[in-house]
Amino acid sequence: MSDRPADESPPVLHVLLVRYTAPPAEVAPHVPGHVAYLQRWHADGMFLLSGQTVPDDLGGVILAVGDRERVERAAAEDPFAVAGVAAYDIVTVEAGRADATLRALLGGA
Repeated sequence: MSDRPADESPPVLHVLLVRYTAPPAEVAPHVPGHVAYLQRWHADGMFLLSGQTVPDDLGGVILAVGDRERVERAAAEDPFAVAGVAAYDIVTVEAGRADATLRALLGGA
């Protein structure tokens, strides 16, 4: 059961598309910093999911929850973005319908 009042809006979700803008050889030195960055935001609870695209040469995807401005600030801190080897596209989603499993993960949304 969620602690959120019944009339409170569900959390706002953001799909972050991470697109490589440089060849793999230029991306590779920044991978350890990027992994630490992901771990930090997963531990914080803002990142719910992250992973490589298939095929992996496209980049990655992150599912985040919370305030869009905070998500944008976090994306700008990614070592990939700081080094200019990747760029972010952020798509914000107001969940209208969700599977029961996902609703439970989001606190009953």
